[in-house]
Amino acid sequence: MRIAYLHSGSVPSVYANGVHVMRMCDAFADAGHDIELYAVPGTARTDDLHAYYGTRNRFPVHTVPLPSAPVLGPLLRARRVRGALRRRAAPDVLYGRDPYALLAAAGTAPVVYETHLLWPDRAVRGIERLLLRHRALTRVVFVSQALADDYRRAFPQLRARTDVDLVTASDCADPVPPGGPVATLPGRPEALAVGYVGHLYPGRGTDVILALAERLPAVDFHLVGGTDQDRSHWQSRSSHPNVFFHGHHPPAALHPYYRAFDIVLAPYQTKVGCAGGFGDISRWVSPMKLFEYMAHGRAIIASDLPVLREVLTDGVDCLLRAPDDVAAWADAVTHLAADASARQALGATARHRLTTRYTWRARVDLVLPGRTPATVAGQP
Repeated sequence: MRIAYLHSGSVPSVYANGVHVMRMCDAFADAGHDIELYAVPGTARTDDLHAYYGTRNRFPVHTVPLPSAPVLGPLLRARRVRGALRRRAAPDVLYGRDPYALLAAAGTAPVVYETHLLWPDRAVRGIERLLLRHRALTRVVFVSQALADDYRRAFPQLRARTDVDLVTASDCADPVPPGGPVATLPGRPEALAVGYVGHLYPGRGTDVILALAERLPAVDFHLVGGTDQDRSHWQSRSSHPNVFFHGHHPPAALHPYYRAFDIVLAPYQTKVGCAGGFGDISRWVSPMKLFEYMAHGRAIIASDLPVLREVLTDGVDCLLRAPDDVAAWADAVTHLAADASARQALGATARHRLTTRYTWRARVDLVLPGRTPATVAGQP
């Protein structure tokens, strides 16, 4: 199948949406599909886009700049994407997260729209309404069931369209073979290494991690990721000798860090910012780092949020704690620090769930039209 993936973000970049899109394109290629990606030119420096993301396949990536014109920029870019598509062989499916480009090119092929948040911008909502009514639309993919439920309420026309599948498909990760290099971490060799991988936006729990470091001076805490600006912000507020900021690393270079951690944290708060630190995606978030944690068999402590309970089970594949209860998080770290077998059991169960349910390759079969969805939004 020829698939054109239309993305409104940039690659390469420091943002998670670029990782998600490249992982999905890689999985489409693994499944034998002819995939081409259309994205905004990258904001991160690299000589090799595919090496930066660690993809197995070298699929074509076409960059279409976003004009700086206010309001009209996405519309102008969408027309350019449509023109680029028409200069190539027609795809069998238009897939993507860019409602502007999907709508502009909807006459080219059947459309699958994937969304990760209920857009607050009224202009985007208007484009979505047109897209969700378009006869070319065959399937809408939501990254969490909570998001699917909110879309059904916000767009009643979705409930009336019996010809469109509504599919819930969480983020995923690739299975990780045993072994491999382990990062050499700064700090004390004998200290327990607690890690966090991801951005440092508001609501990601960086303040919780710093509070844990103050309560647990015998434990070393490592934060991997974040823009230079966000990292400087938090470093200026941390005087703890057991806290280490490692900055941003290419997605392909993160595996050694995961392997070096004894415990990993996902301290999402009740309000979670997305790229750029704006908005609130706490109700719908499906964090990729959570699945990377699972793939590496790490012992996870995560926030007890309804959307994370769609994937995690307290005491089975993780420990869940109230997002802002630092004392409860400290107790969880202390408990796992003292019980290596508990860490191993949680990590092993998490890895098993990842490999049997939450792989990118399995997600491809779930989201493509013509396949019977294993998880249909709003249904058991």
